[in-house]
Amino acid sequence: MDCNLTRTRCAWAGTYPIYQAYHDEEWGVPVHDDRHLFEFLTLEGAQAGLSWITILRKRESYRAAFAGFDPEIVARFDEARVAELLGNPGIVRNRLKVTSTITNAQAFLKVQEEFGSFDAYLWRFVDGVPIRNSWQSIKDVPASTLVSDLLSRDLKKRGFRFVGTTICYAHMQATGMVNDHTVDCFRWHELNV
Repeated sequence: MDCNLTRTRCAWAGTYPIYQAYHDEEWGVPVHDDRHLFEFLTLEGAQAGLSWITILRKRESYRAAFAGFDPEIVARFDEARVAELLGNPGIVRNRLKVTSTITNAQAFLKVQEEFGSFDAYLWRFVDGVPIRNSWQSIKDVPASTLVSDLLSRDLKKRGFRFVGTTICYAHMQATGMVNDHTVDCFRWHELNV
């Protein structure tokens, strides 16, 4: 029998294979690679006002369009590249979201310079250890927290855009800064060892 059918997952994972794979393999797993952190920051910002599955379906196009999420390359994108990106049907063609990715890459590099890595900067908001919640239901999971409020304010102060508290909390969940799997989910147990 397919173990995907017998596993209990967070309710949001639904039945779409792409959602289940993301839930099972990535969501809530601590990320310490700067390029991967920049990828999630970009994708979470792109998702604003849209469904996450829309962004997951466009993820490979985003990787190609934004140089594998290399912030050094993205920080140098010019207006001609922006125009090219706005014509790319594989990404969300919103000028503010596209230009914010470039602005965020520039701010990202400054953070790396100041802290040694974006990872070192980001994880200090949780003292380097994932917050482990024990939610009974997906309805219990907040859209933001005091920590995401602090992170959002600090990122904005540093010049980042599309980093409101809800986006920051989604970023924290995605990168394992917080384990928000519900207690009945098999991943909650696996990530709490």
